[in-house]
Amino acid sequence: MNRLKKSILILMTGLFVMASSCTRDEEPMPEDVNAISAQLTTLMERASSGPNDSNAIDCIDFLYPITLFVYDSNQEQTDTVTINNDGELFTFLTQLDPDFSVSISYPIQVVLNDGTVVEVTDNEQLGTLISDCESNGQNEVPADFVQYLTDGVWYVTYYFDDTDETSDFAGYAFEFASDSTATATKNGVVTNGTWGLTGSSFPDLELFFGNEDPLDELDEDWDIINATNEIIELKDISGDSTIDYVTFERNPNGGGTGNSDFVAALTDGSWYVNLLEDDGNDETCDYAEYEFVFASNETVTASSANNTVNGTWSTTGSGSTLDLVLNFDTTGENDPFDDLNDDWDVTNFTTELIELLDISGGNGGTDYLNFGRNPANCGGTGNGDFVNTLTDGSWYVNLLEDDGDDETCDYVAYEFVFASNQTVTATSDNNTVNGTWSATGSGASLDLNLNFDTTGEDDPFDDLNDDWDVSNFTTELIELIDISGGNGGTDYLNFGRNPADCGGTGTGDAQELMDILVDGMWYVETYLDDGNNETNDYTNYTFDFNTDGTVAIDANGTSESGTWSVGFDDNVLKVTLNLGPTSPLEELNDDWDVDNYITTRVELFDVSGGNGGTDTLVFEKL
Repeated sequence: MNRLKKSILILMTGLFVMASSCTRDEEPMPEDVNAISAQLTTLMERASSGPNDSNAIDCIDFLYPITLFVYDSNQEQTDTVTINNDGELFTFLTQLDPDFSVSISYPIQVVLNDGTVVEVTDNEQLGTLISDCESNGQNEVPADFVQYLTDGVWYVTYYFDDTDETSDFAGYAFEFASDSTATATKNGVVTNGTWGLTGSSFPDLELFFGNEDPLDELDEDWDIINATNEIIELKDISGDSTIDYVTFERNPNGGGTGNSDFVAALTDGSWYVNLLEDDGNDETCDYAEYEFVFASNETVTASSANNTVNGTWSTTGSGSTLDLVLNFDTTGENDPFDDLNDDWDVTNFTTELIELLDISGGNGGTDYLNFGRNPANCGGTGNGDFVNTLTDGSWYVNLLEDDGDDETCDYVAYEFVFASNQTVTATSDNNTVNGTWSATGSGASLDLNLNFDTTGEDDPFDDLNDDWDVSNFTTELIELIDISGGNGGTDYLNFGRNPADCGGTGTGDAQELMDILVDGMWYVETYLDDGNNETNDYTNYTFDFNTDGTVAIDANGTSESGTWSVGFDDNVLKVTLNLGPTSPLEELNDDWDVDNYITTRVELFDVSGGNGGTDTLVFEKL
């Protein structure tokens, strides 16, 4: 790393002129080439001047080499000049003959203060970038920076110089004193150093810890990217135009936010794609067969039973700017591994899960990529696993949502059996519906095709007849979806091992509720009339539900009577009460939806037809 200081390079004018110019035959300036203006020249001079220049613009850096074309007063090209660093650029621009003009061979690249590399294609863009960074104070050091730096102990949690070298600083504790001295202590051995801020309007942090490895790697004037009382992030453009990074934090290894912890997790064992969502499309199962191994030499292999895909990986940044860069060998743009090739932001990681995201440059959509320690549940590598699961035992409809309408309870009484000969029967106490099934595709394109015999379009089994996409399946649950061809709505169908909870499976649970109600005496524990608590109206009232459908009421010493029943209405389990015209009992006359029940408590509710308010009635056993 140890690049020559800009201030030294500025003095090397003679060497620069000899090394960087190449005289050529005079050529006229092409019409599409724009010479840099005096204003842009000044901005470029300030952006390439030494760190102690009070007028320096130190919030943007050029990546070299840069090629310049020189034209005389007749607009004839006289030279092509290759610029290799800031010192050469500053010297060239400040010593340019005023009768000569210069154009830049675009594109070039610049590095913003936050480490972002921007490709520049013309003079206007370059001038805007430099002016904006100066006016916005992008490299302005926080007023409390010195207080942050000199308060307590710091640790290097990330150091990158062509490769991640964070581990070189493990065990070192850094302290910076207000007198510009510094110490780096490891295992009781103290190395003395110094620190300071350069004199420019956007100062750099200058560090010096001597010539011993690895501390000499810190001997540099660092651009201050970010500084708080908990983290200081720095960068430096080396002489070879590569970018070096160092991060100091209050705890060793940054509590898992450093690059080294991430690399250690990534390179430890096997990983599997648990999620790949590309522009809203779930493509996880494209990688279900592959085991990923990230090697410490920054190569990666993705292996399946029949194929191996090779690639490379690297990391950049740390903390909130940590990125994982993936580059797999692909056979074209339709290769699923092409969707993995990106620089992914690391949003979270543990030893068991790595969560990544990327905001697409084109449409601005967000892609998500998760790696976990176990393969994603895509029902195996073909439809064989799915067929084995489907044909093993009985299934029940746990969900049927048709264009937003929950129609699950239309099938609550039916047990479904899928036979290996691709026939299916749905059987209730009173009816049997026959049909056929088939499975097509595999992985992310696995479909289940259902075709039941129906009596017409109003038959509920007609809503099951479709080619359903298999979104997920286990031995206990099958989840299906279908996007309607007409209105584009999405339907959902789930099969599970137990009947859906519809307040009862046919008359069985209705009978269960009836058996509970006739067993003992009950009282009103809660009565809310459109939110108004009127429970006290029923103090000292008891209810005795008889098997003949009558109910005997002790109304605070007065005997009253009424009727009751339990049954289904539109697949909803209800308790209907008719307790006569006497107040307050007449308030309870309604067909109540069953919300929940146990052997000692029955919870009912009713949504009023007029104002849409909800009434609540709860009976508890004495």
